Amino acid sequence: MSISARPAIVPLKTVVCSFTLLVLAVGRPAQAQFSMVGDWSPLVHEDQLERGPGPELGDYLGLPITDGARLHADSWDASRLTLREHQCKVHTVNYIYRGPLQTRFWEEKDPFTQQLIAIKGYVSTYEQPRTIWMDGRPHPPEYAPHTWQGFSTGKFEGDVLTIYTTHIKSEWTRRNGIPNSEFTTMVEHWVRHGNIATVVTIVTDPVYLSEPLVKSTDFRLNERPAGGWLWPCEYVDEVAGQKQGYVPHYLPGKSPFQGEFAKKYGIPVEATRGGAETMFPEYVAKLKSAAAAPAAKSAAK
Repeated sequence: MSISARPAIVPLKTVVCSFTLLVLAVGRPAQAQFSMVGDWSPLVHEDQLERGPGPELGDYLGLPITDGARLHADSWDASRLTLREHQCKVHTVNYIYRGPLQTRFWEEKDPFTQQLIAIKGYVSTYEQPRTIWMDGRPHPPEYAPHTWQGFSTGKFEGDVLTIYTTHIKSEWTRRNGIPNSEFTTMVEHWVRHGNIATVVTIVTDPVYLSEPLVKSTDFRLNERPAGGWLWPCEYVDEVAGQKQGYVPHYLPGKSPFQGEFAKKYGIPVEATRGGAETMFPEYVAKLKSAAAAPAAKSAAK
């Protein structure tokens, strides 16, 4: 006859301690998570000309743009920015961190559980607020309103803060007329190393980009408060006598600046026109082959 083993009796004190440790483990953020709280300034050692004074007209190098984006940029006239409707037009989230700015982040937590609900942000350029929801909520339907900074949700993946943004308004991808559409989405990967934060952005636009556009941007934590947090902007008549309703532009092929960038730097015009293939090192070999072909043909004669 078998005798059932008597179940072990676990002291109540041990049960309570184990439960307490479990609760602490669940409620405590992973050690790999980091804080973005603070004031940050951009480091512009990357793409300084583009991010400071602005890119030159006709410079589409290394951008995976579509024919539609190229046509839009070729027709773009910088004088459009003199129009009242454009003087205070906000930079969208896929571009705003690339320009001159100060940015601040802080956290919104549940007062009872201390769980992170959202990371709040503010960008000095055009005084733009931003919310990155961290509580797992879904994105709104496609027909929901689009905004300059879009709708963002985030999560920590190890020591990387990943943010997914939708519902972005149409504005531009580069400040020389290359646009972005309202179908633009963006993925950000933020990594922090001490007082330096790096964000890698992956922008997808089915209308104006044939492939995702990947860029990196660095920020330094301000240990002392920095100024320049406001962006007062008033609409004025910048050009006297401008005809009501006129929008500065160039008809296709009529821009006086077309080809100027290529000539200035001795770059083949084909390369300056952009396109996905211009992003990769193999394109250099293609240009060399194209340049060598006429020389070889001439020598054969």
